[in-house]
Amino acid sequence: MLRITAALAALLVLTSPAAPAQALATEVSITGRTADRYPEGIAWDPARRAFLVGSIATGRISVVGRDGVPHPFGVAPGVSTFGLHVDAPRNRVLVTYADIGAGERSSEATSYQESGVAVYDLRNGRLLRRIDLNTPRLNPASGKHGANDLAIDAVGNAYVSDPAGDAIYKIDRGGRASVLVRDARLRSDSIGVNGIVWDSAGFLLAVRYDTGVLLRITPAGRMSEVAVGKRLVGGDGLAMTRNHRLIAVTNKLGAPGVEEVTVLSSVDGFRSARVRSAEAWPVAAPTTAAVAPDGTYVLSGEIDVLLAGGSSDRFTIRRLV
Repeated sequence: MLRITAALAALLVLTSPAAPAQALATEVSITGRTADRYPEGIAWDPARRAFLVGSIATGRISVVGRDGVPHPFGVAPGVSTFGLHVDAPRNRVLVTYADIGAGERSSEATSYQESGVAVYDLRNGRLLRRIDLNTPRLNPASGKHGANDLAIDAVGNAYVSDPAGDAIYKIDRGGRASVLVRDARLRSDSIGVNGIVWDSAGFLLAVRYDTGVLLRITPAGRMSEVAVGKRLVGGDGLAMTRNHRLIAVTNKLGAPGVEEVTVLSSVDGFRSARVRSAEAWPVAAPTTAAVAPDGTYVLSGEIDVLLAGGSSDRFTIRRLV
């Protein structure tokens, strides 16, 4: 478990967004256990000064402080939860939910059919609405679907990736969903477009898990490939740092990727990108990252154990150094 002084632990108040400001600890790794097993997504909550994580097993969301102890946040919106995003200016938490056949409540009716976004009140964890992204209007051809990651722009629009489908969806602040992009370049026989992030310059970046192609997408839905010196095969989560570095987390859970965290930068608005560093990740099965005030933290929820048929309640949140 995390080594932390009793005095510092006493300062952490997970249940109240009004906790007083404090200096962050200098630890680089948080290890914990949770009954809501296999967290895949993570977000930094600046109000609680803690992390939010989801759960493939139960779909519930937890608040995790620097002591590694999870505390409940809201109700489960679906079978499993994946991407999370704290929209602090609008007092919201947005979470994707889906069923990839690995949750406790998975069923034939929901497997690769349940797909949507849940919106919570950041202050109290109350579920405000669920937005279904697998409707005949959005997906007239039916098929497999499952929302995975999401990004939010400056005015509160959300953009959602669906690795099982061939689309990226847009949800406006009123909860109205539409198809931003439906394109053959997103189609995959396995896991397609996955991690997605908003660039403050006014566009989206997304990565295809199976091929490692990095994509640049405008708010109008125009899509182009970013010229990068390497393929980000197994590209799962993306995050953008405050100094405008793109963090790409890759793994080998469902593709012949490398367990690695790559840092990229660009001088032309991510029409091309340069690899600044690539760090072999010391914790197995990293999935995605969250940017906190003291750095970028990467989540490993032991999903490799789940896929191998085993069982684990452990997770690790480790800082990129």
